[in-house]
Amino acid sequence: MTADLLPCILAFAPRERTRALVKGAFPRRRTRVVFARTNSDFAAAFRHELVDAAIVDIASPHDDTWTIAALAREFPSAPFFALAGLRAADGPALAQCAELEFADVLVEGIDDSCARDIVFRQGFTARFSEALRAPPASLALSTEVQQRAWAYIVAHAGRRVSTVNLARRLGVTREHLSRTFAAGNSPNLKRVIDLVRLLATAELAKNPGYDIRDVATVLDFASSSHLSSTAQRVVGTRPASLARLRAVDLIQRFTRGHGRSRA
Repeated sequence: MTADLLPCILAFAPRERTRALVKGAFPRRRTRVVFARTNSDFAAAFRHELVDAAIVDIASPHDDTWTIAALAREFPSAPFFALAGLRAADGPALAQCAELEFADVLVEGIDDSCARDIVFRQGFTARFSEALRAPPASLALSTEVQQRAWAYIVAHAGRRVSTVNLARRLGVTREHLSRTFAAGNSPNLKRVIDLVRLLATAELAKNPGYDIRDVATVLDFASSSHLSSTAQRVVGTRPASLARLRAVDLIQRFTRGHGRSRA
């Protein structure tokens, strides 16, 4: 997995034991783990990068534990996982996690070896990629090159895509890829990349904890103005409207004359 595709796992693990567990379950070659020490650090991480999933150690409640856990409702695009033991005393804490709509519980000593699979399967990147696994028919991306390119683009889940790296992955030059991708009435490659980024933008914008500037930052747009101009050019709408639009709405807008751009 290339560095630009490494999912970010945000963890609140005040105990050394649970920090070691998280490090073991999510090795550097597969994941980028960010440990937050306080509530403010945890909340700030969401506004600096795309968080795929969050893990909160609830076995020994800390002063910030439940303030951090409550952020699950602010950032529902990133599933929250409780890390706990199998003690009867954990019952009330687990009930509170359920009320906060946590995705699941990782049980110490039992789920250690499968924690990565449990978390990755429900993470933002995996869900986004699976939802867009097949390109919408209205985009007319039917050739092998187009479909392989589409799979690479959606695997980035809205992160910036390098056409150089994409061409290298497909074994062609960037110029050849751009020409063959847009053959016939198909949309331009750059426009499709921007469309997928806006689909991710729309999903993240639905989080109560984000504003458009936050989303522009975590998806690595140059600025909120860049995001605004991209939205106007690619789907004909303002960024503020993205949160109320579904993916199908954005794709329909895209296919109404927004799919072609200069090479």
